[in-house]
Amino acid sequence: MSSAADAVVIGSGPNGLAAAVTLARAGLAVEVVEGAATPGGGCRTEELTLPGFSHDVCSTVHPLLAASPFFREQPPAGVRLLAPRVAFAHPLDGGLAAAVSGSVSETAATLGGDGGAYEAVLGPLTERWEAIVPELLTPMLHLPRHPLALARFGLPGLAPASLLARRLRTPQARALLAGLAAHSMRPLNAAGTGAFALLLGILAHAVGWPVIEGGSAKLTEALLAELARRGGALRTDTWIGELGQLPRARATLLDLAPRRLLAVAGPRLPRRYSAALRRYRYGPGVCKVDWALSGPVPWSAPVCRETATLHLGGSFEEIAESESLVAAGRHPERPFCIAVQPTVVDPSRAPAGKQTFYAYCHVPAGSSFDMADRIEAQVERFAPGFRELILARSVLSAADSERHNPSYVGGDINVGAATLRQTLFRPVLTARPYATPLPGVYLCSAATPPGGGVHGMCGFGAARAALRDLAAA
Repeated sequence: MSSAADAVVIGSGPNGLAAAVTLARAGLAVEVVEGAATPGGGCRTEELTLPGFSHDVCSTVHPLLAASPFFREQPPAGVRLLAPRVAFAHPLDGGLAAAVSGSVSETAATLGGDGGAYEAVLGPLTERWEAIVPELLTPMLHLPRHPLALARFGLPGLAPASLLARRLRTPQARALLAGLAAHSMRPLNAAGTGAFALLLGILAHAVGWPVIEGGSAKLTEALLAELARRGGALRTDTWIGELGQLPRARATLLDLAPRRLLAVAGPRLPRRYSAALRRYRYGPGVCKVDWALSGPVPWSAPVCRETATLHLGGSFEEIAESESLVAAGRHPERPFCIAVQPTVVDPSRAPAGKQTFYAYCHVPAGSSFDMADRIEAQVERFAPGFRELILARSVLSAADSERHNPSYVGGDINVGAATLRQTLFRPVLTARPYATPLPGVYLCSAATPPGGGVHGMCGFGAARAALRDLAAA
């Protein structure tokens, strides 16, 4: 490794690269060190099934990227976001489906008696999204620039989704709420699950739920290209087991889970800080199945064919039960699944007439159980004949996911449980969440604010903290 770097970043996921680019834009010489053979972390695209079928290894749908202050201020060159007309759909039994598309009022008009409640809650929040979302993508301990707008979001957001559901009567509206809240990977009666539903709903109307043309790896390529233009360097296949392996630098930023931070820096960390990191909680894992298909998924509800993202799980009650079983350490027979068919808007990902498709469900942390049959049953439930289209499949269990990416502890793709405490304060209770007690060493992973998702704000926040410290030195 180079000894001339001003800053070294460990890990080349979206947050590590956002940190590296931010430091390079400030004029620092930056080196990124990645343990895997290919960079990108959760933003990689590979032929997981058959030649010619491009599958995103983890993230595909990017509303947070479209709304992120980091990416909006300087959009990555060559990255084209493709947003379907329908942000997401939620099929129900009997060929019915709920969907979010267009304006708040357009969606409200499809929800019958719950249209008024939907518009009353999401209408004002969506109108102020440019004030609200940036506040949510920063550490919670800050003086808000728009306190009234943030309070209007925060009061219902602190509530559990099960409480918000009491205001709804139609199966469609209740299902939409359940699917959005279940992105939290928490039981739907847990405090704060309402915030996930509100934020994702706001984004659906404000920026859509887009995919990246050509695959999520295009974002990684764009960030690395900018880093290279600014004199930065990348080194792959370089596993760091201890901080002493790194060259001396003015700043070291770690795109690592707290468990990995303990592994590489444990003996150097103060006992109290180490104990706080050991108390950090991880969430459930995921089991993901990628398919190469001979044609489009035959959804019973036509609206499901117009979106890239689907929530599969049926009614609010069914999804609530599924997430509660996972929290209790069990594998649901009928799991809640998040399914993505990117070729609906990006046909470049598969040979002509064919499709890539994936779905994942939540499972107990560290599970090695293969949920493919149960996931496929949920797809078949709403798309009869789906199994006949399968050309090949690839299954990644929660345990496999951690082996591929050690930051996904137990298969937790959010790098930390979305408890109310850890939503407000992560990884530890401190006014400086990115700084570690070690001089010049910072954490920039999704274990820092604002948490999981492809938004780059964890890396951006850590880099700004490092630059402030360097300027004050």
